[in-house]
Amino acid sequence: MKLGASVYSASKLATEEYPDINVSIRGAISIARRLQDPLAELVKIDPKAIGVGQYQHDVNQKVLNESLTGVVEDAVNKVGVDVNIATPSLLSYVSGVNSGIAKNIVKYRDENGKFTNRKQLLKVPKLRKSSI
Repeated sequence: MKLGASVYSASKLATEEYPDINVSIRGAISIARRLQDPLAELVKIDPKAIGVGQYQHDVNQKVLNESLTGVVEDAVNKVGVDVNIATPSLLSYVSGVNSGIAKNIVKYRDENGKFTNRKQLLKVPKLRKSSI
């Protein structure tokens, strides 16, 4: 369960999410949150940090990263996400949503409340109709 917790806790993302909390506590928060929503927490960790085998450093790192990212995207799109609770990290793996749009979705949700239908997503800046 603790795979990647130390990597996440020292990351830029963890610092943005918990700016006033020390690294060891961030790691504990990440592990605890994995029990609540494993996919939402695990997407915050660089797939290479999870450990995919002892020879992972012997392969082309660009190809490895693309492959691992593709697997995460496939999983997120197969399982789906609740747009009313998803973090920008998780939303960025949804087809048609990049990190900027993911942040816009969360910002819009924070300012306007929960989404009650898909048409409301059209009000999110830079989210195109073809993405919904």
